[in-house]
Amino acid sequence: MLLRWLHIVAAMAWIGSSFFFMHLDASLKRTPDIPAGEGAAAWQVHGGGFYEMRKYFVAPEHLSPDLTWHKWQAYTTWLSGFVLLAWIYYAQSRLYLVDPAVMDLSAPVAAALGVGALALGWVVYDRICRSKLGASETGLAAVGLLAITLAAFGFSQVFSGRGALIHTGALMATWMAGNVFFIIIPNQRKVVAALLKGERPDPSLGKQAKQRSAQNNYLTLPVVLMMIANHYPILFESKAAIPLIVALVTASGAVIRFFYNVRHADHARSPWWAWAVASVGLAAAFVLAVAGSAGGRAVLGLPPQAEGPLVAALASAGHGGAAPPDHVVELVAGRCAMCHAAEPIWDGIGVAPKGVRLDTAEAIGRQAEAIRRQVVLTHNMPPNNVTEMTNEERGVIAAWLADAAHRDLRPTP
Repeated sequence: MLLRWLHIVAAMAWIGSSFFFMHLDASLKRTPDIPAGEGAAAWQVHGGGFYEMRKYFVAPEHLSPDLTWHKWQAYTTWLSGFVLLAWIYYAQSRLYLVDPAVMDLSAPVAAALGVGALALGWVVYDRICRSKLGASETGLAAVGLLAITLAAFGFSQVFSGRGALIHTGALMATWMAGNVFFIIIPNQRKVVAALLKGERPDPSLGKQAKQRSAQNNYLTLPVVLMMIANHYPILFESKAAIPLIVALVTASGAVIRFFYNVRHADHARSPWWAWAVASVGLAAAFVLAVAGSAGGRAVLGLPPQAEGPLVAALASAGHGGAAPPDHVVELVAGRCAMCHAAEPIWDGIGVAPKGVRLDTAEAIGRQAEAIRRQVVLTHNMPPNNVTEMTNEERGVIAAWLADAAHRDLRPTP
């Protein structure tokens, strides 16, 4: 909990500074006391005070020794996130990362693939940025989106759906942190060193750093969704849809940031069309996610694929709530109660996850809605199907929920 809290707080600070400085850059205006083409200024009001902020495009005439360096937000976010990745996904790979139905990997191999992909992903991204493509912002954005989509596809062929999404987000976060560590801060240090020597800094250093900073800004919203996607099984239920969902979410998030970045520069030309594009993209991602889940196919009336009797019961499955019959209790206890019990027996689980217990008929009845979402509508539980629950067994649970819902809706005599 403390580690996750640290990760979130650091990410808030990093994203906040990114949003603020993009806003500041966009709101800069020409000022007569700075030579044309060498700088600009912006006025802001906040907290009862007024701020005049100046930006020097290349170098100021003097440099204050009290410089604030914006770097530790990025470093802390990435480091805490990587520890979480290792702690949750690599140390508990059987529960969250390795899906035998996709690829049966050992924990060390899965971890090596994950870390290796992050490292290789940074190298490829950095080479792309330094290539001729880096001279075109539009071309770089298109190739970057393609790289992210291909990475999501690759991860979905190796890891569980949850593992694929978290690693796609981690890859983008690695690009962002790498931009700060390898490009932005070193370039700024070179500029400061030149100023202290009385030399004129190389303007290409600032231009390169600004480009990477802008890319970080456009990646922020998609990365945040990837980080919380593990809480929403519908996003990773269908392995086949993951690359397209990632592409649509990434493009939509970038378009939303584009709207605000342009709007801050000139309210008169706010690109309102960006909201229509983002809405269509996110709606398409939602439809793909729903259609890719077992419950979604039933609700949408799509072909059942290989779901057997499960889909037939899904369409009428309700919230349930009543204590289940003995055969359902026995089924749930056999597939779920090794973790969801007063004293879990699964190795590494000391307390029932999220406090959810499924070791008695009454407890199972109370959790009917959660069971419907996690077991029937999606196949999120058991995680990676570690206890090998069959579609027929999921159909039995769906039938119980449907029967309970029908009994609840029956009029009172």
